[in-house]
Formats: sequence, C-alpha cells, structure tokens
Amino acid sequence: MGLKIMDATVASFNDVFRKFREEAANNKANLILFLADNEPSTSLSWCPDCVRAEPVIYKKLEECGENVALLRAYVGDRPTWRTPVHPWRVDSKFQLKGVPTLIRWENDDVAARLEDHEAHIESKISTLLA
Repeated sequence: MGLKIMDATVASFNDVFRKFREEAANNKANLILFLADNEPSTSLSWCPDCVRAEPVIYKKLEECGENVALLRAYVGDRPTWRTPVHPWRVDSKFQLKGVPTLIRWENDDVAARLEDHEAHIESKISTLLA
C-alpha cells in the first residue's frame, strides 16, 4: 500500500494520533514528522530546516516501500512554536526542541528520533527506517 500520510495540527493531534496508534500494528514502519506550518502569504514553510529536510525525508520514505505510515504534525506558526509551553515541547513523550523532528514510533513509544540538525541527512534517515 506504500506511504500512508496523515496530517495533524496542535488542535487535531489527539484524534489523529489515536487513529495513527490504532493502525500502527498494520504497518512496517510508523513515523511522526513534526514540522513548521506554511506561511499563508507565501505557502512556504517559515522553517528553513523543514524546507531542506522534507524532500529528503519523503524521498527516503518512498524508497522504503510497502506499509509505511507518516503522521505529519504541524507545530503552528513561528510565534506559536516559540512559546516555551508549546504542547509538544512539554509533552513527556515527545519533548520537542526543534523542527523538523522525525520520530520512529514502535510499541506505543518513541523508538528513535532525528532532530532538526540531522533530519535532512539521508544516511541517518535510512538508519532510522532500518
């Protein structure tokens, strides 16, 4: 079935994440990509690291083959993300420090992660997927 993509915002995350978790056992790999929202005026991400990493991540996921689920979780605009009490910064499971962050989700927990400074490196993405 290839790559299955689900999208969530901070507001919709709990419902989408519940469905993602329910379907996880059916997939070869389950990943969560936390990334910045697009700027309405330009339709481009406000985050240069996200702009650099996204195409590389999508390419590697497509190469991965069958039954890969990707939950794209959009952190919001820059002021929303910058607040120290952003829900995913303070969440005990995710503890985000930057975007993009790519997480491998296994056994209902974070199994591995790539932080913003490494999420664009093909070899690291391959290792995360292995």
